[in-house]
Amino acid sequence: MSNAKSNINVKIDTEIKEQAARLLGRMGIDQTTAIDMFFRQIIAERRLPFQPVVNLTLDEQIVAAALKSEPKKVELMADADGNILVNKERNPEIYDWAVNG
Repeated sequence: MSNAKSNINVKIDTEIKEQAARLLGRMGIDQTTAIDMFFRQIIAERRLPFQPVVNLTLDEQIVAAALKSEPKKVELMADADGNILVNKERNPEIYDWAVNG
C-alpha cells in the first residue's frame, strides 16, 4: 500500500462537525483519524460499518406500536386520505405515543 496522501473536501453542517469534533476529542481522536478509520473499516468489511435504515412514517410507527400491544386487541381506523386514526379512549398508550413520540 502506498504512503501517498490525498485530500477529501466535504461539505457538512457546521453544528454536526463541531459536535463530532468535540466527541472525537474526548476520545483522543482528531477528525482526520476518524475519517481514516471509517474508510479502513469500509474496506475491511466491504460494506458500510453500520446499517442505514429508512425512518418509519408516523403511520408505520403507529402500526408497529399497535402490533406490540398484544395480547390486547387494537383497532386501527383510517381517514379518507389513508392516515391512520387512533381512538384516544380505547388505546390511550398508543395515542399518547403517537402524539408525544
